[in-house]
Amino acid sequence: MPKQLPLTALDACCSPLAREPLSEEQAVELSRLFKAMSDPVRLRLLSLIASHAGGEACVCDLTGAFDLTAPTISHHLKVLRESGLITGERRGTWVYYRVHPEMLARLSAVLVPGEETVPA
Repeated sequence: MPKQLPLTALDACCSPLAREPLSEEQAVELSRLFKAMSDPVRLRLLSLIASHAGGEACVCDLTGAFDLTAPTISHHLKVLRESGLITGERRGTWVYYRVHPEMLARLSAVLVPGEETVPA
């Protein structure tokens, strides 16, 4: 099982941006996560993993969705894994990936608009 990164700044990061300013530590942690998702390939990989039956996907299920080499896909998966957005588990010759739903929930909680609603 890969080493889990500590959630540090995200542990205390429950207030939406519109309600309370982020601390420097929170901003650094959040920017690292958003940066990991900012690449179109990584965003698609994250989506493919999250939407896959059973909530996990084998790397063999992911590589065919892209016109990229296996090492390139592995690099993008590594970035997502090191950011803490996904985890990987080796089973025989294949690695199976899962999204950390609590990380996505924390990211979405930060983006919730403030109490006031914007008129349509």
